[in-house]
Formats: sequence, structure tokens, C-alpha cells
Amino acid sequence: MLIGGLIVAAGLILLLDNLGIVRVYDIWRFWPVILIIVGVSKALEARTPGGQVWGAFVAVVGLVFFLDNLHIRIFDFEINDIIWPLAIIGFGVFLLIRAVDRKRVLEQATGGTISSDNSDLGIWAIFSGVKRRLDVQDFKGGEIVAIFGGVNLDLRHCAINGDRTVIDVNALFGGIDIKVPETWRVVMKGMGIFGGFEDKTVAPRPDPNVKIPELIITGAAIFGGVKVDT
Repeated sequence: MLIGGLIVAAGLILLLDNLGIVRVYDIWRFWPVILIIVGVSKALEARTPGGQVWGAFVAVVGLVFFLDNLHIRIFDFEINDIIWPLAIIGFGVFLLIRAVDRKRVLEQATGGTISSDNSDLGIWAIFSGVKRRLDVQDFKGGEIVAIFGGVNLDLRHCAINGDRTVIDVNALFGGIDIKVPETWRVVMKGMGIFGGFEDKTVAPRPDPNVKIPELIITGAAIFGGVKVDT
């Protein structure tokens, strides 16, 4: 419905512009309002400090663009001089807060005990691609970061000794694809900001005689995507 409504609205605006009723340029000046609405809604819906901070940041960016389009200057700076440094600062603060959230999730998953072995997995793909296949019988999670790059991780030959483990994934203009065994239950706790988290696995049938290990996926996908499949 949202996509269909946007297409109808775009066609209506073009029609009115061609008929000389309205000027598209005048309407285009108000596009940052979309960022403001999305940011405020994200901040209100977020259940974690990281989501609230990022939602507020998106709203502030939209407000800066909106004021610039209206030729309202709060500071005597060009918008390009401040918007990209602010974006980098905001993303860094977001990652710091997400790290605190990940620690909290790890404490819940491990009963309050976190050892240095809980971050065995550490993959960074920056302007590059990483493809890795693991065969670990005591997989303890870790982190994956893809910035303008892609990561393909195969965990189908791994096992989790405990009840659950956590992988923190962060994709910025990148993609992360994780394959897991069919016997694992996947719990998505990540957040998509102009991006998405997709769980294509099928939950295993509950069996009181068989322990079902749980893989928790946290993190954020910003203009990127994270997919988990079997």
C-alpha cells in the first residue's frame, strides 16, 4: 500500500505540474519532511537506546536539509560542510550504543557470564568481500561488519554447545548473508534503517527430548541488508 500510494502521488504531482497547476520544485523543497517523520517514528517505536539515538539523528538530518531548502540559516556554514561529519559522528555513536546493547543481550544469553571466547568470530569487510565457511563444534558467536562490502558466512557445519549464542551484525551500504543449520532457531533482534533483516529459516519442530540451540542476531542494517537462511 505504501509503495502504491507513493507511485500514485508521484504521478499526480507530475500531472499537476504538466497542467501548470503546481510547480514540482516548490513541492520538492519539502522532501526532507519524510526524513523527519521517519526519524521521529523510529525514535518513538525503538525499544533500545541505539534505536532512539539513530531515529533522533535521522530526524535532525531531515530538519537540517529542510531548513536549508527554505534558505533558513542557523549557522553560517554550508550544509555539505556539516552533514557528512555529522553522519559519521552519528554512525559512530550508534555503533557504541549498539555495543552496549549487544553486551546486555550476551549477558542474558549466557546467564550473566561473558568470557573473552564469546567473540571468536570477527569479520570486517570494508570496500571488499569476505566468504567464509566454519566447522566449529562449539560456536560462540561474534561480530560481522560490512561497510560498502559483502560477507557470506556458512555455519551449516557448526554446533552450539550452550542454549544460545549471539552474532552482532552491522551493514552500512553492504550485505551480509548467513547460512545456519536447519536444527537452529534464529531470533532476529536487529534493526533496519533504510535497510532490512530477513529470516528465511524454518523453525525446527519442538521436541522435549532434543535441545534446540538458539542463534540471536543483533545489530543494524543501514542502507544494507542482512539475510539468514539454511
